[in-house]
Amino acid sequence: MTNLMIRIVTLATCSIALIAAFSVTPVVAAGGSDLGGGEANYSGMDQRSAYPPSSYPKRSGTKATHAPKAKKAKQSLFDDPAFAHGYRAAHATIYDRNDYAGAIEQLKALGHDDNADVANLIGYSYRKLGDYKLSQVWYERALKADPNHVLTWQYYGLWQIEQGNRDQAQYHLSRIAAICGTGCEEYRSLAAALEKPAGTGLIY
Repeated sequence: MTNLMIRIVTLATCSIALIAAFSVTPVVAAGGSDLGGGEANYSGMDQRSAYPPSSYPKRSGTKATHAPKAKKAKQSLFDDPAFAHGYRAAHATIYDRNDYAGAIEQLKALGHDDNADVANLIGYSYRKLGDYKLSQVWYERALKADPNHVLTWQYYGLWQIEQGNRDQAQYHLSRIAAICGTGCEEYRSLAAALEKPAGTGLIY
């Protein structure tokens, strides 16, 4: 009789433990999944997918879900009518009116200084104003946001030529070739600038 009671108590204890384990496991798994998704979303938004933080969890499916969201976020910036209108206005201020100081104010007012297109134009404007130190800061910011931003490599390459850094400009040219080939406008423009004698004024 005693053996039977011990077996019943043992069986009941095991059953309770199994029921508890199955009821808790889905909750923990769901919580972990939501947390991971949140990290992917915020990491993609903050880092613009160019430099993911070292603490980013390496789990199956993370990259597949992370990259499209980052791309979608980048596209939606220009889908925003207010941003697109402001960017076009600043672009016209630079290239139609050559008002570089005014363009810098317009671009900074957009509130997206870490966007590669915005940062590149701010860097370009500072370069045209003769402030090479600030120009460099903004070109570097643009490349940090998007290491493959070909227009920044071109404009920064022209900056290098104006500073007498022809070897660095040649490196920029090689980066452009790797991104869009030797037939793209950015490559041809920087290559033509490099072919001119040192000290020649640039048109860009």
